Amino acid sequence: MGIMLSVRSALSDDVAAIVALMARCRERYAEHQPVFWRCAADAQDRHAEFIATLVEDAEVICRVAERDGRFVGFAIGSLVPAPPVYDPGGPTCTLDDFAVEEDGDWTTVGVDLLKAVTEEAHRRGAVQVVVVCGHMDEAKRQALRLAGLSIASEWWTAPL
Repeated sequence: MGIMLSVRSALSDDVAAIVALMARCRERYAEHQPVFWRCAADAQDRHAEFIATLVEDAEVICRVAERDGRFVGFAIGSLVPAPPVYDPGGPTCTLDDFAVEEDGDWTTVGVDLLKAVTEEAHRRGAVQVVVVCGHMDEAKRQALRLAGLSIASEWWTAPL
């Protein structure tokens, strides 16, 4: 019997796992951009409150991946209108909080999560997806390319 991967809607019971995974991701990102990714002292508590509101919001698309019943990643998509100077033809699905437990899972778990969120976003009228990705996160970048995404913009930063 093979390993079973499932993607489902996130529940309030998933918030702690989501927040813990994102905390580890921010620590890794801070190694490359320590000022931009520097966490507030109470970041995890604030993030838990924020994620809990997203999970409970029917307008937000929150998905969790489990392998043999164990949490291995999540993706949260929000539909937003384009800025007034652009007209892509409809709303954009933005994925800011999106992570997997192991880098090697991006091309499987990550792509499956992205597909689950984008299919639902498309059903709700979204015409494009925008995914936030740290510059040095090569595993995630590779998975995004594999899923057919391309870079539209990059943010450059320097401490002042």
